[in-house]
Amino acid sequence: MAERRMFTKKITESDAFLDMPMSSQCLYFHLNMEADDDGFINNPKRIMRLIGANEDDLKLLIMKSFVITFESGVIVIKHWKMHNYIQSDRYKPTDYIEEKSMLGLKQNKAYTLDENKMVKRLDTKCIQNVSVGKDRLGKDRLGKDKDNMSVKTDSSVKYIVDYLNEKAGTKYKATSDKTKRCIHARLNEGFLVEDFKTVIDKKVKGWKGTEWEKYLRPETLFGTKFEGYLNEADVKPKKENKFNQMIHTDYDFDSLEKEILK
Repeated sequence: MAERRMFTKKITESDAFLDMPMSSQCLYFHLNMEADDDGFINNPKRIMRLIGANEDDLKLLIMKSFVITFESGVIVIKHWKMHNYIQSDRYKPTDYIEEKSMLGLKQNKAYTLDENKMVKRLDTKCIQNVSVGKDRLGKDRLGKDKDNMSVKTDSSVKYIVDYLNEKAGTKYKATSDKTKRCIHARLNEGFLVEDFKTVIDKKVKGWKGTEWEKYLRPETLFGTKFEGYLNEADVKPKKENKFNQMIHTDYDFDSLEKEILK
């Protein structure tokens, strides 16, 4: 296994990363240092104890999508391949083949949970368990496993919708199927919770109090134009027109005329 680890400033100097407390940032660096050559760690709690981090630090890394968790207790650094390039003669493949099989790789080299692969993995387990005569995974059990895998994304959905409601003064529900589909789609593409907050802040600033305010809704903000909203420049307040200000100012023109004629 390679002994050196690298970090990209695109992640470690992002607002999403720097907004976290130092204890969470410290935990992230130590997790990266202890990860195998594919970014997997099987003992995150041990590392937490060694450096004095707590559960909240890990939960924050999960919520902000800096790490991805699995039911086995193994975690993986989401942006591992953005951080590290390991030469083939030093590379040792991970032992966590099952967990790795549930991941996809985005164009920017960030890991993402591939729901299709996860469901296929569950279906395969179901067939294997039936064939060897072990406990059978029926439809009810399979549904529960799928529900467990979606707990993380559902908690992110609630956080994002609550943030939108707070900033925009709306009352959308995180349980809406349409809302969940929009947010899940963007999360699966590798966008962070912080990215959703950025889009919300930008569009509230630009649309609140205008005719566009009605579009401050999840299906608009988090739909196909999400990345465009994320990357567009901040809305700048309009400069006040001094000429118009003079026209609408109440002057005493009689007194002004006398001053001019003196």
